Parts: sequence; C-alpha cells; structure tokens
Amino acid sequence: MKLYFIRHGKTQWNLEGRFQGAGGDSPLLPESYQQMVQVGQYLKGVSFRHIYASPIKRARVTAQHVGHELHQRIPLTLLSRLEEFHLGELEGQTFQEVQERFPAELDAFRNHPDKYVTDRVGGETFPEVIDRMTPAIQRIFRDNPNPEDNVMIVSHGAALNALINALLGVPLSDLRKKGGIRNTSVTVLETSDGVHFDLIDWNNTSFLTAPAAPTDTI
Repeated sequence: MKLYFIRHGKTQWNLEGRFQGAGGDSPLLPESYQQMVQVGQYLKGVSFRHIYASPIKRARVTAQHVGHELHQRIPLTLLSRLEEFHLGELEGQTFQEVQERFPAELDAFRNHPDKYVTDRVGGETFPEVIDRMTPAIQRIFRDNPNPEDNVMIVSHGAALNALINALLGVPLSDLRKKGGIRNTSVTVLETSDGVHFDLIDWNNTSFLTAPAAPTDTI
C-alpha cells in the first residue's frame, strides 16, 4: 500500500512568513491553484482508492482540486486528526515576531523537536501531534485492505513532517533533519502492515514550474 502525502497549497500567511497552525487559516494564493493542477497532472497515472484530508480549508480545498484533476471517482474523507499543529500564542504571528517574543521556543520548534515545550505558548508538542495523527494512518490502513491500494493524504507542513518521520522510525530529536516540506509537494511511503513504512519519495516538487521561494517550505 502506498500513501501519497501532499502539503496544501501556499497561502497568504505562508507568503508573509506567519505561523498558521490549526486555528489560523488564510486564503490560498491564486498561483496555488495552478500548482494544484500540476500536482494532479503528475499523479494522473496513479489509481487512488481514497483521499483523506484535514478539514481546515486550505487543505480541504487542495484535496478537492487535486482530486478533480485526476478524473477519477475518488471518495474524500475529512479527518480532524490530520489538522496542523495547534500552536497557541504563535498562531498569526510572523516568524520575526516569534523570534523576538519566544526565541527558545522557535529554535526548538525548528531545530530541536525533542526540546520543544509549550508551557509559555500553549498548543501541542511534537509527541502530542504524532500521537494525534498516527491513529488516522492506522484507520486509513484498516479501511483500505487491498495491498495494491493507493491513498492520498492532504495535510499541513509541520504536522506532515512530524508524522512522516515518526512513521519511518526517526528519533524525536532528528525529526527535522530531512528539512522542511514545500507547499504542494508529494511525499510517498509504502507499507505492508500499517506499522512499518518505507520512504519512496520525499518532498518531490519536480513537477512544479514555479521556482522555490524561502516561504514555500516549513
């Protein structure tokens, strides 16, 4: 079974360098819709059994548009467990503002996930996000029993980074060592038992025509 993880299209807050989190949601940029078409064209040769998405609008709309491009009759299920990190006081703030107010938390969030604590900012830690999201993956595996099944999972950059690395057995302290995940990128894992996962493709954006910008990746 292959799981195709897609990060949502780029939003206005992504462009501005703001933390969105689960509680923030800014509009998708016009160019993001073209990138969704490019994702769909790239995946057109893959037969999908199901699409799962975070219910947050930026992820839900991305899932709908990519699914439409595939020209397949694919059911879409929204799962709240696939939401982005709940980031408390960080949501809506620019990275510069967070650097000034919460420098230790920002450094830990970006570079030392095992040391990220939320006593001052609120929201979820990395283990809490992983523990929230992993049951969704277990459910997806159970609900798609054919070993040939392909499923699409549309979610958020920080949450996907934590989840995917955890599924691969990466230690908590090393979760960020592969780097960030770009908007409308595709990462593919394969599993035969829903417990052990192999990495097939990481943060693939080869199909996107727009050059990467620093604000594309978290």
